[in-house]
Amino acid sequence: MLARDGLGGTVDVHYLPAHLHNRPDGITPGVEAVLDAHPGRPTFVAYADCGTGGHLDAMLARHPGVGRLPGAHCYEMFAGEQLFARLHDEEPGTFFLTDFLARHFDALVWQGLGLDRHPQLLATYFGNYRRVVLLTQSADAAVVDAGRVAAERLSLTFEHRHVGRLGLAPVTTAVSVAVGRSAA
Repeated sequence: MLARDGLGGTVDVHYLPAHLHNRPDGITPGVEAVLDAHPGRPTFVAYADCGTGGHLDAMLARHPGVGRLPGAHCYEMFAGEQLFARLHDEEPGTFFLTDFLARHFDALVWQGLGLDRHPQLLATYFGNYRRVVLLTQSADAAVVDAGRVAAERLSLTFEHRHVGRLGLAPVTTAVSVAVGRSAA
């Protein structure tokens, strides 16, 4: 349970395994299992499309009133649509990191993609990338250091953009509306 100012009450948070971002075919069934376990409750899904190829939205259409994060992925949501588009247009070969992904780079990227066991896959996975852009929400210097180390391990240039949590403002409003409906 999570109580947040401005949300009008208590919010239940159900986490899915972070590794699903490496296996996006598991996101839709994972989210649907949570929704099916809590039918009729106002719900907001904290996933963008995240590589589901539209399957998440198709499933959510069967669950009226359930919203989700906007955009194709969390990078766009954190950076904002305009900054993300500009960063992508500047260099389409950009690998993006968030605070969480920088902190857990070894487990989610290096080991998650099998690079610890098969380093020869580095060129296959990252051969078309040119840079790493770390989009931080916090001001934690350790996160920036972790992002820099990740870029070095991938042999890519490093860029850091502190984007804060402003991209979450529309999401907070949507969650507040969903929670407010449950009280009515």
